Amino acid sequence: MPRRRQLGQLEAEILAALSDSPELALSTAELQARIPGDPAYTTINTVLFRLHDKGLVTRERDGRSFRYRIAVDEARLVADRMHDHLRYASDSFNVLSQFVKTLTADEEAALRQILGKDGP
Repeated sequence: MPRRRQLGQLEAEILAALSDSPELALSTAELQARIPGDPAYTTINTVLFRLHDKGLVTRERDGRSFRYRIAVDEARLVADRMHDHLRYASDSFNVLSQFVKTLTADEEAALRQILGKDGP
């Protein structure tokens, strides 16, 4: 069974950009323009090929290049990643506590709503 790697930051940013436009298939150049930090075109292209190999994006031919779409539910993917990190923590209570302390007010309100509490 092939080893499953954790998603890197750039992979996550590319998936987020693709999930923002699920109806559109985006080119490497279009994705490059949406990713902060001005990553190189070739870097974006390499990551896209890796994401395609992992089954996380689909691609369609557009002339001599490809256009990409997200092939997975980004929310489920990120939630699974968070759960993986939590599972390996020796003190999950402390990890969750630290995580909650970093939430914005809007994120905290969303979490309270999900948990079925109104909060203060």
